[in-house]
Amino acid sequence: MSQGIKHVEIAVSDLQKSLSFYDALFEIIGWQKAKNNGFVSGNTKVYVKQWDFPRGNTLGVRHLCFWADSRAVVDKVGVYVQGAGVKMIRGPLLVVEYSPDYYTVDFFDPDGYMLEVAHTPAQSGDEQTFET
Repeated sequence: MSQGIKHVEIAVSDLQKSLSFYDALFEIIGWQKAKNNGFVSGNTKVYVKQWDFPRGNTLGVRHLCFWADSRAVVDKVGVYVQGAGVKMIRGPLLVVEYSPDYYTVDFFDPDGYMLEVAHTPAQSGDEQTFET
């Protein structure tokens, strides 16, 4: 049996606005549409669900990073984000502190969740050292 993340559910304030954003993003990075509000790559699914609750400061996941098959995909995401009306954090750019070929773009979705799309030629994982 394969180990890994089965699914992630992203709470959003406006389902249609967020689906429009994520439909285009996941198409660029090669994910498939799953049902009305989800996307799938391999055994991992991401669902977008509208929640009507006050947003506050909470602890949790800082950001989600999606694998890109090539630097060209990262560049396409960068172009998309620039025209999507959301805030670009950085990139596309090479971040050699992570690994010699780590190419990334970081941005916020319509609700301010931090997302990243990154490519490294070797799929062995990030070379970055995390401090606790």
